[in-house]
Order: sequence, then structure tokens, then C-alpha cells
Amino acid sequence: MIVQDVLAGKGRSVVTISPNASISELVDALAEHGIGALVVSTNGSRIDGIVSERDIARAMHKHGAAVLHMHVSEMMTSDVQTCRPGDRISDIARIMTERRFRHLPVVDGDALVGIVSIGDVVKKRIDELETESGHLMDYLTSP
Repeated sequence: MIVQDVLAGKGRSVVTISPNASISELVDALAEHGIGALVVSTNGSRIDGIVSERDIARAMHKHGAAVLHMHVSEMMTSDVQTCRPGDRISDIARIMTERRFRHLPVVDGDALVGIVSIGDVVKKRIDELETESGHLMDYLTSP
């Protein structure tokens, strides 16, 4: 199973935010879309960074309520780990687990084409295991 399989099920839509947006705007966007991270992009296709709920929590601890007036560029992770549509799910699951990432933007060339969360990976793996289990049960119970 590859990343493309996940994107085929969930879609390729990615919510982005400008590096000049405020953290208050970031919080609004996360809540509005019911997501845990936003790709930071000046043009919607090039990745400038990524920012997550965890980043906000850490910044709140460090800066208090003043964090809401900071810019996204002050909090984002600039060195973004990405994956490609042809990457194996098992490989990106390992990366996400080892490096403690919950979201990986998907790129094709230099263009942002999707985002995969750890929840997406787990759901796809569970679906795969259920299918395999069903095939095994059919095999074992067939005459």
C-alpha cells in the first residue's frame, strides 16, 4: 500500500496558511476545518513550513497569551519532512512514529499535492488488515 492509496480515499485537499498570518488566525483555521496542522505556504503549492496544535501548545507555555499576536512564521517548523505519492505506507508510518510527526505533506516534484496524518495511516492499515483477515477466513472455511 502506498501514499497514493490514502490520498485516493481522503482526497488531495490541503488547507494552507500564510506565514504572515497571526496565530489567532491559525487557531481559527484549525478549528474551522477540524484539523491538527496547517501547511504554511505563500502560494498554496510551495511548502514554507508546517505548524500544528502541538506547536501552539508549546508556544503558549513559553509566551502565554501573547502568542496569539505572533505570526505563523515565528512558530512554524521550516525544515519540513515530506513524502511522495509512491512512498509505502509502512515507511511513512515508521518515519512518523520515530520522529513523532502526526502530519506529513505529500509532494510531487516541488508541488504540494496532499497531506497524510497518522490517523489516515492507521485507518488505511486497519482496513488492509480487515481485508486480509477476511480473505484468510474465506480460505480456511472454503471446502
